[in-house]
Amino acid sequence: MFLFFGWVLFIWLLITVYMDLFRRQDIGGWAKALWVVFTLVLPFIGTFAYLISEGRNMKDRQRQEVEQATADLDDHIRSVAGDGAGNSTDQIDRAKHLLDSGAITPDEYDRLKQKALVG
Repeated sequence: MFLFFGWVLFIWLLITVYMDLFRRQDIGGWAKALWVVFTLVLPFIGTFAYLISEGRNMKDRQRQEVEQATADLDDHIRSVAGDGAGNSTDQIDRAKHLLDSGAITPDEYDRLKQKALVG
């Protein structure tokens, strides 16, 4: 059981190393290929050498990816939500355009306008 757990742990470390290695933008394809060959020819030494030499940088790259994803999500939410006043104004403007084109009745326009003003 202990040996099985050790192999699962090692495979997880190897996958983590490969994920970081192929996401890196600061090294070229040949350097990536050399790391892969090194980890395949000498799996334990290659994996631990990568973890020792790049461990701190792996953490920094992961943190930057999370921060970038969070910033992208925040920007998307802000662009979709808009600000409160502009959003209500835009809704009323769209409703007025629909009323002018005859797509909705004046009663429907009043309901849409009230709904936009209330929230």
